[in-house]
Amino acid sequence: MRHDIIADTFSILKNAESIGKTECTTPASNLVKNILLIMQKEKYIGEFEAVEDGRGGKFKIKLIGKINSCGAIKPRFSVSKADFISWEKRFLPAAALGLLLVSTSSGVISHKEAKEKGVGGKLLGYVY
Repeated sequence: MRHDIIADTFSILKNAESIGKTECTTPASNLVKNILLIMQKEKYIGEFEAVEDGRGGKFKIKLIGKINSCGAIKPRFSVSKADFISWEKRFLPAAALGLLLVSTSSGVISHKEAKEKGVGGKLLGYVY
């Protein structure tokens, strides 16, 4: 039984990338879809599609070998627009490498986009 769908998705992606798979499936939800869209836009994953299995659905994701590490951030820390640098130092290996995923009032976006818009939110995860 799954309790944290974001953590499950990140662990599935990380494990599949580490053993060299080219494809994996994760549980589906709107939040996971938004996270995958950001990861696709930033070229961490390839195409993905929704597959209906009668139990809530799944996403079938093409992996391109760009993910070194990814994970959920728990607890979901609140972050203001001025605090992104300290969170980058905590979760990312270098300043220009990787991205933090943030849930804001304007939806799920990357920390780079949140800096540009000047908004804060809740940290969901990281990927590099």
